[in-house]
Amino acid sequence: KYMRASLDQSLARMGLDYVDIFYSHRPDPATPLEETMGALDTAVRQGKALYAGISNYDPAETRRAIDILRRLGTPLLIHQPRYSMLDRWIEDGLLDVLGEEQVGCIVFSPLAQGQLTDRYLHGTPDGSRVTHSQFLTADTVAQNMPRIRALNEIASRRGQTLAQMALAWALRDVRVTSAVIGASSVEQLEANVTALEAAPLDADELAEIKNCLA
Repeated sequence: KYMRASLDQSLARMGLDYVDIFYSHRPDPATPLEETMGALDTAVRQGKALYAGISNYDPAETRRAIDILRRLGTPLLIHQPRYSMLDRWIEDGLLDVLGEEQVGCIVFSPLAQGQLTDRYLHGTPDGSRVTHSQFLTADTVAQNMPRIRALNEIASRRGQTLAQMALAWALRDVRVTSAVIGASSVEQLEANVTALEAAPLDADELAEIKNCLA
């Protein structure tokens, strides 16, 4: 009921009749998964969403969600997990499930909340995310900095920014459909999109990156 009411409120605010994808952004342990997936199915059948998606579901929950929606007649189109060189949890089973079930994967936070850019390479600038975010702290950035600097050296040798290489790395797996990138300007967006123009990461570069992340 809450999900369907939230969708109605969102449609009213946006002045739309439907959305392309309606996501369940995280599993609710207090609600049976059948009920949550039923809400997605209802939204699609009512024409308020074209497709159903989920986000932040682990491999087992994802497989169950796929099965429930398939039985309801509304296939799961896509899963939106967090994924970056600094956060590789989807490699532990989720990508396998999505590949086997032919479900798309559109990753978010591929730049690790700005860590995989040049933003923190020379210190913490005023007004940066670490000064007000509950999800990213200065301690976390400091702990990751040796790896970030090593990755930046690899990117420089490739003629890329760290952000461009991070995006190319996130998209290297054919099971990753696309990536959601947050850009604060048109220039930043255009610079990040050029990640698609560079040569693919070769086996030696991927091995070097893996060593940096170990």
